Amino acid sequence: MEAKIQEIKTKNKTFIKKKKKAYNEGFTGITNIIANIILAVSAIACVFPFIFVIIISLTSEQSLLEHGYSIFPKEWSLDAYKYLLQSGGALAQSYMVTIVVTILGTIINVSMVSSYAYAISRKGFKYRRQFTFLVFFTMLFGGGMVPSYIVMTQVLGLKNSIWALILPLAFNSFNIIVMRTFFQKSVPDSIIESARIDGASEFRIFIKIVIPLAIPGIATIALFSTLAYWNDWFNAMLYIDYQNLVPLQHMLMKIEKNMEFIRQNAMLSGEVMSALPQESVRMAMVVVSTLPIACTYPFFQKYFISGLTIGGVKE
Repeated sequence: MEAKIQEIKTKNKTFIKKKKKAYNEGFTGITNIIANIILAVSAIACVFPFIFVIIISLTSEQSLLEHGYSIFPKEWSLDAYKYLLQSGGALAQSYMVTIVVTILGTIINVSMVSSYAYAISRKGFKYRRQFTFLVFFTMLFGGGMVPSYIVMTQVLGLKNSIWALILPLAFNSFNIIVMRTFFQKSVPDSIIESARIDGASEFRIFIKIVIPLAIPGIATIALFSTLAYWNDWFNAMLYIDYQNLVPLQHMLMKIEKNMEFIRQNAMLSGEVMSALPQESVRMAMVVVSTLPIACTYPFFQKYFISGLTIGGVKE
């Protein structure tokens, strides 16, 4: 059985290498140079906005008021980050809450989605059409915010609980459809039947055979889930009142609202207002909330490539 799994993995890797070789052979000479230039320009166009945001966050507020946005600012400053750090322990606490919610939520989401998707991907499952219909139905129709709030707070009693930030995003219909298709394309029925003949249970087949073959697909939905949990602020606004359970995104929104309140308060003097870094703080908030999750993308990139090409392997 192990030999057959290894054989399938080898076939998949060989297929990917052939695709890359055919791609490289298709671009030679001047065509290859033009393609590289186009890709380089596209990459710069994608990365430059984020770099520009970092530059603005490091620009002094006075320089922004006098000279506007610039790639080479007249005066550099860390005032925006110092203003954010004034929250001190609250900001660090919100970071920890977001990290815990993201890790736990991603693990739960991937476990539930992959197991559900594997069940409905097998032709031998008697009720797979009915369970597939349930997934499609929830993609089209939802109960609404009020019923969801009643269920979370009164039925489940999860208000002001960390599970109120995890469970609403723990089951995603789109991810299930993605994984179902991936299981159908990348896990041959013959290897499943061979494992059953050898006496393996369904749970052992799923853990020992299916999961290793489906790493690219699992990594893809794991990234989708991670992004959803990291950027979520709406559930915190609905269900969280305790300061020590506020996630990062909701904390940053509170900081921005406080800045807006200070700016609009007519009782403040002009001197205080001029010292408040408004625009640079907004850009610093973007950096603080985006940079950690952006740094994780390179670790998932190779799995995206495998996930896009592995479906072309025939049994």
